[in-house]
Amino acid sequence: MSDSRPERVRPASVRWTHIALPASDIDKTIAWYEAFTPLRLLDRREDADGYGAWLGHPDNGDKPFILVLVSFFRDQNKGPMPIMAPFAHIGIEMPTKEEVDAVAELGRAQGCLVWEPQWMPDPIGYICACTDPDGNMIEFSYDQGVYEKAQEVWG
Repeated sequence: MSDSRPERVRPASVRWTHIALPASDIDKTIAWYEAFTPLRLLDRREDADGYGAWLGHPDNGDKPFILVLVSFFRDQNKGPMPIMAPFAHIGIEMPTKEEVDAVAELGRAQGCLVWEPQWMPDPIGYICACTDPDGNMIEFSYDQGVYEKAQEVWG
């Protein structure tokens, strides 16, 4: 049996590429991530099992890390399905403290802010957190140093 798939561009080494989360309402969840984060829709699919969407940073085409959202038909009408609770979370580092405050204000207005903005001990920095439409925790931080540490060690 031959593989008739077209040739694809492949990474030169092993890469961490994505994290996948279920979404009870994929349209609502895509809209939430595009409003609250810098992630943008890269691809959207439908097959016999349900819907899928890939969201990522448009400026990270050379080293993509993708949030995969899946909405299976078998899970429809089951309501929100939080996977990352109560502490597990996706972290997004912001370039300014004011951007964390702006996300917190948006979260407060939409009723999904769960951690008020606050300074935490090193190395955590200034953080807040909101929940996505399924209740998964998304942390927004400033001065956490994850990017800086990666640049120092690997950059």
